Amino acid sequence: MDEQRVRSWVDGYERAWRSPGTGALAELFTGDATYQQSPYREPVRGLPAIAAMWEAERTGPDEDFRMTSEPVALDGDTAVVRVEVTYGQPTRQQYRDLWIIRFAGDGRCRAFEEWPFWPEKSYRPD
Repeated sequence: MDEQRVRSWVDGYERAWRSPGTGALAELFTGDATYQQSPYREPVRGLPAIAAMWEAERTGPDEDFRMTSEPVALDGDTAVVRVEVTYGQPTRQQYRDLWIIRFAGDGRCRAFEEWPFWPEKSYRPD
């Protein structure tokens, strides 16, 4: 996996999020892929479950957001990408995220893990 292929995959992810339905997910994820929405959350397993989660999590394909991303590490079949997303104008929600993406030989994701962070939220234990 090289930086250009990672950037292309992330662009495809954003296009899929902005598109109606979940058909484009098969181009991004293997049939048995896992998708972990945060480090301590149980992963969603398999393309049908990922599609159901995807539809439940987004407002719809016309959702107003801006997304920027930058690959920060590549090692073999694994990439780490820093992502920043801002929803609405004016901003109603934003977060920064690290995506750990493990790719299959065909360039689709076989394991996806998010580490999301929100502004003004404490990340220290009580």
